[in-house]
Amino acid sequence: MKRAVGISLGSSKRDKSVAVNLNGVEIQVERIGTDGDMAKARQMYLDLDGKVDAFGVGGVDLYLRLDQKEYPLHAALKLVSGVKQTPLCDGRGLKHTLERRVFQLAKSTLGEVRFKQAFVPVAVDRLGLAEAVGEVSDRIVSGDLMVALGVPIPLYGIPAFKRVARVMLPIVSHFPMSMIFYGSDGAEHEPKYVKYFEESDLIAGDFLFMRKYMPKNLAGKTVVTNTTTEDNIVLLKERGVKTVITTTPRYDGRSFGTNTTEAMLTAYAGKGRRLTDDELNGLIDELGLKPNVMQLN
Repeated sequence: MKRAVGISLGSSKRDKSVAVNLNGVEIQVERIGTDGDMAKARQMYLDLDGKVDAFGVGGVDLYLRLDQKEYPLHAALKLVSGVKQTPLCDGRGLKHTLERRVFQLAKSTLGEVRFKQAFVPVAVDRLGLAEAVGEVSDRIVSGDLMVALGVPIPLYGIPAFKRVARVMLPIVSHFPMSMIFYGSDGAEHEPKYVKYFEESDLIAGDFLFMRKYMPKNLAGKTVVTNTTTEDNIVLLKERGVKTVITTTPRYDGRSFGTNTTEAMLTAYAGKGRRLTDDELNGLIDELGLKPNVMQLN
């Protein structure tokens, strides 16, 4: 049996292990959280290097991609610097393939959809999803400056976001780990930026960023996200969310992050390296991978 292991700086409360069969290939897919313990995560990468088929790198990105350019996050790369054999997947491949195609792949379930306004709390690490959302929304608001940097300025439209990102990413590339680590548990804080949540009928992006600030009432809204546990779905239902679309498939009640899902596909392909966007798109079609659509209310 092949083995894909996602090692995350995030909470161990979100751990999961399932056996997945892809076209007759059995793969053990695991997500292991280290509760923000970077030394523990680093040691785990070193201990398992060469012993598993692919790593998912969770809780932090190794690179951020803007159009055709990738910006390294140097602090994150130090975390995995000793890994020599096992491919490292931080999910950026699936963010620009599976997430970029989310509405196309979900069309058989969703049909044609159109939204008045979409709010993406943080778009910089999910530009493919933001671009997909922009195509089905009359207006898109990115909260990167607000949520990630505490600067109270919303960004309207993908072009405005990209202009700011081109200036910021060379600086973000050198941020310390304390500024690029998402946080270990996604615990709720006081609702913040409520105006943008309330005005938008579509909310999209990383679930931990979303949960951190979302208001108590999300009645009638559509949420596009990833990495949801059964408890997360219950929470969204309680808030009144109408539809939840997880960009990665759900296995045994759990959708894994793009990093662990990409590691699963990398293990399946057996090439001993990260897969290109074209290869990932080919596997998405070959395996019939689709987002998961849940009608909650």
